[in-house]
Formats: sequence, structure tokens, C-alpha cells
Amino acid sequence: MKTRLLAVFMIASLFLTSCNLPSAPTPTPALPTATLKKPAATSTKPVDTAPPRPTLTPTEVPQTYPIVDTAQGKCYASSLEIPCPSEEAFFGQDAQYTGLEPSFTVNHDGTVTDNNTGLVWQQSPDSDGDGVLKAVDKLTHPEASAYCENLSLAGADDWRLPDIKTLYSLIDFRGTDPSGAGGQIGLVPFLDNAYFGFAYGDTAAGERTIDSQFASSSLYVDSAASQGGKAFGVNFADGRVKGYDLKLPNGTDKTFFVLCVRGNDPYGENYFVDNGDGTISDLATGLVWQKDDSAEALDWQGALAYCENLDLAGAEDWRLPDAKSLQSLVDYTRSPSTSNSAAIAPLFTSTAIENEAGQPDYPYYWTSTTHPDWSGKGQAAVYVAFGRAMGFMNNGWVDVHGAGAQRSDPKTGDPGDFPRGRGPQGDAIRILNHARCVRGGDVTLTPEGNPTSTRPPLRVKVIETPEMPGPGGFSMPSPEAIQACSSSTVGQVCQFSILGTPIYGICREVSIPEVISVLTCIATIPVP
Repeated sequence: MKTRLLAVFMIASLFLTSCNLPSAPTPTPALPTATLKKPAATSTKPVDTAPPRPTLTPTEVPQTYPIVDTAQGKCYASSLEIPCPSEEAFFGQDAQYTGLEPSFTVNHDGTVTDNNTGLVWQQSPDSDGDGVLKAVDKLTHPEASAYCENLSLAGADDWRLPDIKTLYSLIDFRGTDPSGAGGQIGLVPFLDNAYFGFAYGDTAAGERTIDSQFASSSLYVDSAASQGGKAFGVNFADGRVKGYDLKLPNGTDKTFFVLCVRGNDPYGENYFVDNGDGTISDLATGLVWQKDDSAEALDWQGALAYCENLDLAGAEDWRLPDAKSLQSLVDYTRSPSTSNSAAIAPLFTSTAIENEAGQPDYPYYWTSTTHPDWSGKGQAAVYVAFGRAMGFMNNGWVDVHGAGAQRSDPKTGDPGDFPRGRGPQGDAIRILNHARCVRGGDVTLTPEGNPTSTRPPLRVKVIETPEMPGPGGFSMPSPEAIQACSSSTVGQVCQFSILGTPIYGICREVSIPEVISVLTCIATIPVP
């Protein structure tokens, strides 16, 4: 069992309402030093080399890239919520290290200021200004760029479409993933809707509940991944980042919600310095990183333990990074196919792997952040893909989400149970991922977590989207099944006939991702 010297700090709970806004957080003390560590494996394969920048002290470079905490205050084991552990098992997860707590100010002029980053945000993605968020408010990627460039709001005209790191600064991991939910249920978005306008997918317009993707200016540099190109976006409905195809298979353009931003132009830019001792400092964030990675794939509990027990460069206070800290390392100008490297600065080394398609590639990396689902369970943890984010589509493995995507994997289990991945795009389920540890920054050890850090749920009508077998993992329902629900609503009993045989079922909405969404009769009891 590991012993720690702890400084105990009382952290006041923030109750976020539109009438009572929180003030900027009080600076927190430096992270205490841990003891009783075991040595770490450091054998990795360099991806490439580049001369380091001149050595600068932290006072010579302003911290223009402060990492805001994920706000996750609860602890989880492999599945269920648990009291935050004091023993090594599952110790070191997100809730037990608290960074800059989210803090926003509503300016009452259509904008919101992030008190940590200095960024000023458009408050709502209501692009047509009618006060209701729906599918028609979404814009194509070219439209999104032009919209922000031409926006005049709150006396300012220097608005921009945020890059993916800037947009990701808003993600809040008190959210709950609606995937697999059905019926009426309370959901919490991954964007704080006490400050920002938010809506789930417009099901009346044929969208899925999870269709709440927000656009960024960051394009995926790997043009081979999609002929029409991909742009990274944050899905604030299900808490993920992916590269979205800008041109959909049916020939239409992908559309997004848009939040424009201004101020702190250098936000998201790293300033790395190789310390010559197996560590790399990012002077822009104040974080110190392990130069190498774990060199072996681990389950989530193993990744937590690896970083908690790392003794490197005379320091023992290493931790597994939370989702927002790890995403800050991604270099979105790099990818395995374009730079022959992981999507990370060349000062770092990354273990080489072979991916599901048999290609030379680079790993997914665990974070300490659990990805809670709609039921309150935490069976999955967040990872960031520094190599291709693979999916099984059209009977083959492809880079479906892009290097730099943020997804989630089961914390435990057998990867062999998922020979064709999981989900509508066949996400590769690896379960065993790598780790890269971090220390420092505006982070305080909070071993008991903060289980009262929650946000109220939104009551949402969730439409089931069952997976249907067929080419690429999906097949269209029969015309008879669709016709049977043409005058019905979700949940109603339906009936149709195939070759004279009556089929009884329930009207459900079936979404073939990013192509079409139809209301169709899903059979329950075939009648002979």
C-alpha cells in the first residue's frame, strides 16, 4: 500500500444557475510529493527526431494554455460508482486530482467569458436567432467558418471558428452518454447548459439523439482517410471527439452546431522543452510529461497503477492524465500516414504497434477519466487515439475517426470478444491501451473526490437505434416495415406482412449513421 503526505483543503461546491454565477477559482497549492514508488519501464521506439527549442524558464513563457478540469468528482471501479479509494486499486483516477475548476461569467450580451482561459464564447449556436435550437441551426463546415468570420456580436467582430483544442476546453465530464438508452430519460450533456445553449439531436427532423456535434476549424491532415476530407468536432451529447466526413455517403454535406470564440489566440499552442531527464515540460500549460510511454498495453486499472508508481527524474508525484490534459498533447498537424508518426510532437517517443488492419500504427492512450453512461455506470474510460482511430466498416478496417480522436473503451474484458468492433461504425475495442504519465500543473491531490459535483439532468426523449446486420453493419428495413409506421410515432404497436405472413412489432427509429434515419416497424412476435 502506498503512503502519501496530504495537505487537506476544503473545496467549496459550485452551484451553477443562471441567477447565481460562480466567481473565478482560488489558486490551489502545488501537488504533494508521493512516496513508495516502483521503477517504470521506459523502453520505447522513437517516432522521429527534431532539435529541441531553446531552454526557457516558466517565467519567460506565459501559461497561455491553462487546462480546465474535467469537473468529474465521482470515482468508479470497473463498472460501478464507488467511494474514492485510498488503496492502490483504482487510486489515481480523475476525481482524485482536481485542477482549475470550470468558471464562467454570462455577460448578458450573447457572450460567455471563461474565467480560466480568458476565451470569450458566443453563448448559443442558435444561428437563425429564433430562440429554438434545431437541425436548421446547423451549418456545413464552409458555412461555419464564414459564419464566425462575419459574426458581429457584443461590439466585436474578431470572432473565429475554434480549433479542436480550444473547443475541447469546454467539455465537462459530468455528462452522461445516451448511447443505448431508450424512452424518456434524464441526460446530462457534456457542455454546461447553465451557461451555453445546447440541444440534443432534432429527432423531429430525422436526427438521432446523439447528433449534437459542434464544429472546429481543425481538419484531419490524413487525406487518405476520406476522399471528401474530415474535420474534427466535439459531440457534446455523447462526450467524444472524432473526425467527421465533410461529405456524407448520400452526397450531402455534414452539418454542425457552431459556437464562435474570440480572445487568447495562442490557446491550444504548446511550448515543449526537453529536460534531458526523460521528461518534457510544456511551458504553455505548466504540465511536465513522461517522454516515453508505458511500452506495453494495460487495462485501465493497470494504467492508473503504472503512473501512480512511476519514479522518474527524481519525482514520484506522477499521475495518469485526465482527458483534457492528455488531449492537450495531440499535434493535429501530424498523423501516421502523413508524418509517419503518432499525432504528437517529435520530442516524444511512442511505442509502435500493428493495428487491426495490419498497418504499422501507434496506440490509444488511457486517461484517468471515466466515461459515464445514462444509467450512472462507468464501465468505460476515456482514451485519446494518437494513431489511427480504427473502425470496422464495409467489411474492412479503416481509420474511421482519425488520429487525435477521443473515444472510450471498456475498462476490463477480452478484446477478442469484439472481432468487428462495436457500435454503428465498428469502433475497435482494444481494452488494453498504453499510458503516458504527467505531473505538475494547477492540480491538487483530492483523494476523496467531490461526489457532490453534479449538474441537473435534462429530460430527453431518447430514440432507440438498434444495430441491424448487413453490409457495413447495417441494412435498410423493408419498405413494408417503414410503411407500417408512416402514420405512427415511436413506441406504437405496428403490423405489416411479408409474403402473406403478418408481422407484429413496435415503431422504432433506426439510424444509419450520417446517412438516413427512418421510423420503421421492428418485429417483436412473428405470427405464423
